[in-house]
Amino acid sequence: MADEDLGVRDETVRKAPIWDRPTRIFHWVLAILFVICYVSGSQGRFDIHIPAGQALLVLVVARVVWGFVGSQTSRLLALFRSPATVLAYLRTVPRRVPDRYGGHNPLGGFSVLAMLGLLLLQTGLGLFAADVDGLNEGPLSFLVSYDLAREASGLHALVVDILLVLVGLHLAAILFHLVYKRENLTGAMVTGSGPVPDGHRQPRIARDRRAVLVLGLAIVAVIGGIELAQRVF
Repeated sequence: MADEDLGVRDETVRKAPIWDRPTRIFHWVLAILFVICYVSGSQGRFDIHIPAGQALLVLVVARVVWGFVGSQTSRLLALFRSPATVLAYLRTVPRRVPDRYGGHNPLGGFSVLAMLGLLLLQTGLGLFAADVDGLNEGPLSFLVSYDLAREASGLHALVVDILLVLVGLHLAAILFHLVYKRENLTGAMVTGSGPVPDGHRQPRIARDRRAVLVLGLAIVAVIGGIELAQRVF
């Protein structure tokens, strides 16, 4: 939403659509796949970890594309705010009132961008990673040398640690908004609607069938790309 969203927190509020269905489904499926990838990787269940990682990559690629063709609040450009806007928002954080942004707040937008970027890096590295004995390898590890595959594996482990920190901060922010600011962010991500100021313009919501097309393209790009590389090289 625009920078002028700042300063509307004291207006009368109403319920309005905020998040489209594809964005909400992405959010919850992403959380599930991330847990599956982390647990299966920690337990050495690479028969689960590798396909789950590929599914996660498909999902993130679809979300990035959706960030260009999806609903207004889901657009990647909506996540970028000017430094002045972020600083102005930070000054309002101690106020014990809901933000009512009708989307991500300035700090939350950058958090989403960081997680998407790290997830792309994490899943991309996983494609080329290999363990010490070479028994468990990413589907494209044959394209690089053993040393590069081991380096990709090390970075793969490092990035997941960074992601865990971001996930922890994300959960802490949700709890902070719920308990301190009296704002249920999770509810809006379930129902799609949330409280917005009376003067808030309803965002443009994209149709679900567009998301199905985007998901199909992501599957073709990721899974088809892996299959093609394995056949050609």
